[in-house]
Amino acid sequence: SKMFISLGSHAKVAMIFAQADPERAHRGLACFLVPTDSDGFSSQSIHGKLGLRASDTAELALDEVEVSDDTLLGDVGDGFKVAMSALDRGRYSVAAGCVGIAQGCVDASVKYSKERHQFNRPIASFQLVQELIANMIVDTDAARLLVWRAGLLKDAGKPNTLETSIAKYHASEAAVRAGNAAIQVYGGYGYIDEYPVERHMRDARVATLYEGTSEIQKLIIGRYATGINAMVPG
Repeated sequence: SKMFISLGSHAKVAMIFAQADPERAHRGLACFLVPTDSDGFSSQSIHGKLGLRASDTAELALDEVEVSDDTLLGDVGDGFKVAMSALDRGRYSVAAGCVGIAQGCVDASVKYSKERHQFNRPIASFQLVQELIANMIVDTDAARLLVWRAGLLKDAGKPNTLETSIAKYHASEAAVRAGNAAIQVYGGYGYIDEYPVERHMRDARVATLYEGTSEIQKLIIGRYATGINAMVPG
């Protein structure tokens, strides 16, 4: 079984990675396009998520599911390459989405800080509120530029694994920081669902986990910098 599959309850076809040649380790992986209505294939929606509540997330289970040769995507041994390519695309999408979340936090905080008054003046006139907003803007702009850089490489058909990992790592962490900062700008009102910033914070948090955690992104970046793969024991 596999947990936390986006749209897993709605998909008609699933990409299933399986070990077809154990002696070749990851070079023996194969990718199969498996119809989700196949005998032995089941899915169950996962409820109670902290964020991304509008998006379906499911557990997929395969019990003696049989696949034919014509469901093989590419050749036996191509599975790892397909998986890494899919991860690069997924990480890029997550990074781009995080820019949107962070920008939403900026926009909401600027608007609220000019409307909310304390001591007969808008809280936007307080230095520490401006500091919170300024930090959000710098973080968000940096994330956006990193996403654009990775996107330009993708459009040009050039290798972009490193740049995509950098964008995903920074943008996801920036979105979490922006969500926390926005709640701070709103004060108590940021903690209730009358305003959008609590949802931004909840939605941002999972971005540091899926499509490779922030820790995985740092290991990828470190491998490119040093030439040493710290993911392999010993």
